[in-house]
Amino acid sequence: MKNYTKRLAEILAETGAIFFDRGLVLKDGRPTPYFVNMAMFRTGRLSIELGSFFAGMMMSEGLVKDADVILGPSYKGSAIALATAIALWQEHQVDMTFDYDRKEAKTHGEGSVSKSIFVNSSLCDGCRIFIVDDVATSMRTKFDLLEKIESEARFRGMTFRVVGIGIGLDREQTTAVYDRDDKVILGQKGENAIQDFVSKSGVPVFSVASIREVVEYIYKEEIPVMIQAKRTPIDAKIKAQFDKYLETYGIR
Repeated sequence: MKNYTKRLAEILAETGAIFFDRGLVLKDGRPTPYFVNMAMFRTGRLSIELGSFFAGMMMSEGLVKDADVILGPSYKGSAIALATAIALWQEHQVDMTFDYDRKEAKTHGEGSVSKSIFVNSSLCDGCRIFIVDDVATSMRTKFDLLEKIESEARFRGMTFRVVGIGIGLDREQTTAVYDRDDKVILGQKGENAIQDFVSKSGVPVFSVASIREVVEYIYKEEIPVMIQAKRTPIDAKIKAQFDKYLETYGIR
């Protein structure tokens, strides 16, 4: 287990970004014994930590030499892109450009001329883009960002290449399955969303950590986390609930 992965697990526990409780439900309608809220990285110190995790992953995976621009989808991804660029410079002396998208194109100021959907005008002809974001579930937002990048390239008459996507935490779970009435079918596995994304887009996906290794590390090290609004180490019962959940909905 890499040092930056261990540190991410510790910070997730420290901040309460990872917590366990009864009655938790995901956006897709499925129950879950735990939740992760990366928005808890909301101070200067924690932002620097978050950037360090992503920078460490990029260096470890040899991604820095293959990328020119770090791109973060708004809104959470934009802060991660900035933090990663800072950490790459401070810790590895790599000075890399970063950028992020707008929800809609700017039409005043410099935008009245360029009409770019990207804020910093960092994308140049032939540039290699590495995308960063907090988590990956359905990968829909990643497909949307690829479409924005392709649209920008066509508009500007340039070529861009997305060399990879880096996510903070891989939940390692399949997508939800729905019936004819669009109600979620409990206990059934859907698709491996990340594998499906890679297959369709040809863009590799990397993660700072997976949920299995994070929870395993916290459990073995007896690091206190928020469980039903109380800070306590994960016990055998909670760990069994987590394992059962991934057995039911997790990727194989």
